Amino acid sequence: MALVNAVTSEPEPKGPSTNATSPPADDSGGGEPSPEAATSPATVLPLVIRVTGPATNVVVRVAETGGEVLAQGTLNQGETRNFRKTPLQVVAANGGALQVVIYGKVQPPKPDGKRGQWFVEARSS
Repeated sequence: MALVNAVTSEPEPKGPSTNATSPPADDSGGGEPSPEAATSPATVLPLVIRVTGPATNVVVRVAETGGEVLAQGTLNQGETRNFRKTPLQVVAANGGALQVVIYGKVQPPKPDGKRGQWFVEARSS
């Protein structure tokens, strides 16, 4: 797959965030949320990925036939990615290196060194 819509960010601080983050590079709904969404306490993002272990290759794409790739590439320890579009498919080469939060709920950890997969369902508004 081609490297599409690569996003960059700074590590997310622990605890509630009061700092605004950078808006996404495009209006695709991937990457990081807008500053308004990042600071709103009522906002629960569909997907947050935090790299807590060694760097790993991660692919996030819209879960539709021919779905758009929102992020693909290596994420380094300490990096965080936030996504607003749904439904999503997430695949990581080393699932144990990630903490995945879906709609505010931390997902059970995957085995270290093993491929990890997650699915984020669309929720009605």
